[in-house]
Amino acid sequence: MKTTRISEAEWQIMKIVWRRPGAAAQDIIEALSEVTDWSPATVKTLLNRLVKKKALDFEKRGKSYLYSARIAEEDCRGAAAESFLDRVFNGSLAPMVAHFVKSGALSKKEIEELENLLRKGDDQ
Repeated sequence: MKTTRISEAEWQIMKIVWRRPGAAAQDIIEALSEVTDWSPATVKTLLNRLVKKKALDFEKRGKSYLYSARIAEEDCRGAAAESFLDRVFNGSLAPMVAHFVKSGALSKKEIEELENLLRKGDDQ
């Protein structure tokens, strides 16, 4: 099954919903007001887009709309990573890892974690 592509702005909303399943629209608006200057109308537009993309479900309870994710965070993360890898590194993982190692973006601990993951991959 192909995972829905979501925009940078939509990611911010999804992160809140993944952490707070059943969050009311007002709660999402308030959480985003701490990190963005988006109006409530903008947030509601983004929520509606995510519902249309089938990334979110909603339930009307009284005057509130409660949102829950239809897609798992890990599935979205995987799709975004593959899209990035395809767009920026022509689908090749080695040049991407080499870039991060050479640029100093990875700590020694992260490099060790990668080495352990690669060793475990060899065992499978």
